[in-house]
Amino acid sequence: MGHKQKHRGKHPADDHLFGFAQVPVLRQALHDYSWLISRGYGENGSLKLVGDRYQLRERQRHAVHRAACLFEAVESRQSREVNCADLKGKTVCIDGYNLLISVESALSGGYLFIGLDGAVRDIASIHGTYKRVEETFAALELIGQTLAGLEVDQVKWYLDAPVSNSGRLKGFLEEKAAEAGWKWEVEVVKNPDWELAESGEIVISSDSWVLDHAAAWANLTAYLLETQLKEAMLVDLRQLEG
Repeated sequence: MGHKQKHRGKHPADDHLFGFAQVPVLRQALHDYSWLISRGYGENGSLKLVGDRYQLRERQRHAVHRAACLFEAVESRQSREVNCADLKGKTVCIDGYNLLISVESALSGGYLFIGLDGAVRDIASIHGTYKRVEETFAALELIGQTLAGLEVDQVKWYLDAPVSNSGRLKGFLEEKAAEAGWKWEVEVVKNPDWELAESGEIVISSDSWVLDHAAAWANLTAYLLETQLKEAMLVDLRQLEG
């Protein structure tokens, strides 16, 4: 019988891989990698080049890849960011697994990373099948109460149809919303990224493609970390040393 995952937390080696002493190296690696891809070099080759140069482990390389951004995309993404305090009366469309897994990771003690564009990303993986963890209920409570407190008018969740258990999660989200009186709609769709980008609404996601194509976006994970999850394991990779 396979191991049943109970948390979305950190790997045993993460305190070493992402500890204080490693942050300057990770920041430099991130900027080098972003410089290469901004000039048209392939992502895989660039990541290997940078990873080998700085002797990064696999999880460190994954964090660098997740936090990277084309330099020219940073200003564009930031120009379309909506402050969470300004969501009153608005409709938001949520990249379901993207947000939920990040909040679960934060509650589980997993590491999260602020990328060049200011978006917060995790390095958890669900491998094509979503399984609830002990922090799922608390994560949804936190997200729901926060959106209600921000007086968001309507919330639309989009879940990936190709991910197993999306139907079960849809039912769980709808049940939670009904109990709490939250105005949530939940859809299981083949391509959530496209649906989010085409919605014309404010999206909540840290997915790079979504951020590049959405009309506007809100950095809800960062807001939660600033206001509710201040003890989370957050590593800011944006600024180079010196």
